[in-house]
Amino acid sequence: MKDTTINTILKVEHLSIGYKTKKGPQVIGEDISFHLKSGALVALVGANGIGKSTLLRTLAKIQRPLSGDIFLKDRSLTKQNSIELAATLSLVLTEQIPSKNLTVFELVALGRQPYTNWVGTLSEKDAKKVREALALVQIDDIMDKKCFELSDGQLQKAMIARAIAQDTDLIILDEPTTHLDIYHKAYILKLLRKIAHETKKTVLFSTHEIEVAIQLCDQMVVMNERETVSGSPDTLIADKSFDQIFPSDLIQFDSQTRSFKVKNNE
Repeated sequence: MKDTTINTILKVEHLSIGYKTKKGPQVIGEDISFHLKSGALVALVGANGIGKSTLLRTLAKIQRPLSGDIFLKDRSLTKQNSIELAATLSLVLTEQIPSKNLTVFELVALGRQPYTNWVGTLSEKDAKKVREALALVQIDDIMDKKCFELSDGQLQKAMIARAIAQDTDLIILDEPTTHLDIYHKAYILKLLRKIAHETKKTVLFSTHEIEVAIQLCDQMVVMNERETVSGSPDTLIADKSFDQIFPSDLIQFDSQTRSFKVKNNE
């Protein structure tokens, strides 16, 4: 049955992801179905190598699905060109930025490219969106700094500000807390929660910080070797979905403390 709920931003139906090779398709995940609502903070979690980045790249139309359907604001992703997509979806990957010689303001202003003229000149509206993004992420005081002068945490916030300046309904981030200490991991995730709730943008991110995500997220998508499931953290805990992420011989999920523990079999 088709979901006609007006605040569904992303809908995934029976999606299979992976790669096409000479020997045939290499399936990484299959029969993936979930939907995301506006204004939600959503974490994508799973063990290393399970296919989280492949799923995000497929949702962002960087990589073709093997089968299934993806709908962005109730329109098939296959029917949206790059300009249309850039006005609806912004993406923060783990790759290096184009040039660390850019200032923070210039980096964030790259998010306005879908709206600027062919020479990339910022209008007053564009500049306002950039300033608003800088203020929301609380880095307006370093807007004139060069990116090579920034700490990892500051650079990550600048990349998030660029996505906000793009002013899209959906923001996708691949492991936005990589290389950050525990304080800055929590800070970035709380910032993403604030962005989702205050701007009503949907924020989908992959992370290894499962326990922090359980505390902060409205929804989570859990990938394991057998299936991909989605729901609120409480629902997923009740369904024992987190128990399936890691091999049970060494790691177990404690539903009471909402955390993972190492088994002591000695």
